[in-house]
Amino acid sequence: MLPVRGLLLALCFYTGRCVYTIRLKSFSLGGFSSSALQLQLGAPQRNQTASGSGLSLASDPSGSVNFLDMVNNLRGDSGRGYYMEMVIGTPGQTLNILVDTGSSNFAVAAASHPYVTTYFNRALSSTYQTSGRAVAVRYTQGNWEGELGTDLISIPQGPNGTITINIAAILTSDGFFLPGINWQGILGLAYPLLARPDPSVEPFFNSLVQQTGIPDVFSLQMCGAGVSVSATSEPAGGSLIMGGIEPTLYQGSVWYTPVLQEWYYQVEVLKLEVGDQNLNLDCREYNTDKAIVDSGTTLLRLPAKVFDAVVEAITQMSLIQDFSSGFFAGTKLACWVKGDSPWRFFPKISIYLRATNTSQAFRLTALPQLYIQPVTDLDDTLNCYRFGISSSTNGLVIGATVMEGFYVIFDRAHKRVGFAVSACAESDGVLMAEIAGPFPADSGCIGSFPLQEPLLWVIAYALMGLCALVLLILLILLLVPCRRQRDEEITDQSSLVRHRIK
Repeated sequence: MLPVRGLLLALCFYTGRCVYTIRLKSFSLGGFSSSALQLQLGAPQRNQTASGSGLSLASDPSGSVNFLDMVNNLRGDSGRGYYMEMVIGTPGQTLNILVDTGSSNFAVAAASHPYVTTYFNRALSSTYQTSGRAVAVRYTQGNWEGELGTDLISIPQGPNGTITINIAAILTSDGFFLPGINWQGILGLAYPLLARPDPSVEPFFNSLVQQTGIPDVFSLQMCGAGVSVSATSEPAGGSLIMGGIEPTLYQGSVWYTPVLQEWYYQVEVLKLEVGDQNLNLDCREYNTDKAIVDSGTTLLRLPAKVFDAVVEAITQMSLIQDFSSGFFAGTKLACWVKGDSPWRFFPKISIYLRATNTSQAFRLTALPQLYIQPVTDLDDTLNCYRFGISSSTNGLVIGATVMEGFYVIFDRAHKRVGFAVSACAESDGVLMAEIAGPFPADSGCIGSFPLQEPLLWVIAYALMGLCALVLLILLILLLVPCRRQRDEEITDQSSLVRHRIK
């Protein structure tokens, strides 16, 4: 999550917690006309919250993995997050767990909450062991606190067997569980450096690889593109393939980009295009702070300067010229009469990533069907959409908005992330994503790596220790009187008087 986790857009006409106004506008567009309606909302909640062919197997030769059994083991969509069923404890307790490549803790609700239907009852599991350590995680949206422990887990549609993993039992939370979700925990799939309270807490996937012997790679297909993210619609599906790649889930070639640092899945973005127009920004702007691939972040999040340039380019290219800024800011929905698709009014958006051959790049292209996202309908006559891109203060995040168009391979063994067009990214026979390459790549988009959070902790603790040492020395000097010859002794009282006179 960029420490998200799963955006839920609760429409006001479902919850009754906000007031909306509707303004109808007609746009004359050449030989045809379209009506666009803008629905005023309160600010919606959003989560801020390798080339080797040996991995392309339908099953693992050891017999511990059958990738076909894992196909369609996810449910959800970009608005509510993608989750899978897991069984925890002895006897087993079944929970739905959000899949998040932007965090590293495995955490489950361990107390009742208004927005979760069930929770993990530690007292009922004979194999649960507490570590006695407190843990807290803050995401871009929401946070939780709890205690660390260990227990057994199994995955009905995952690798065979039962493994022992670290579990964070969530006891209190704020803004983490949201109305309408159908998951009760989070599965952090990033590297140990992001684990809380410190990197010694082994993440789930590290434990899975170590205890089962599966290859250190997983791949992700999310099939919610073009599906309404309304809380009333049936969730879409997807697949989390643990241990390799399932060839039936993608089409065409796989392109890989190096993982720059093993904390988040940090990659290098070289440039962005809107339509065929290069934004012509310094490529370091795209990598300000960091650029990561994060399934737990709903939208494509861009640094402020990049976001403004993208919105300006879309506004100039879109067939709809007089469009409210509230739509791009995420505070308004745009609605069209049913049967009148909005996607033809918007351009493609392309992201260029550095290839494993660092002198080359490849291009991910998201068609408007990915970033102009259906949310709900009004009176069964209007379809309403949101803008699937937002501004970010903590780096560029390739979230579910883009990932839904691609089969994404997290090849940790070779420090790379792969992309291929997803087999389910199709609407009415038209692909919603494209991938192409190679293209020549410039150098110098990463000036210097940002200080990682664990390193900042070390620096902070070192400074605190230094301050404590200095204070201790001063305290000793104040409390312990100087030893003098008896005939030169100055009493506390006379010393006090002298200091006052001075």
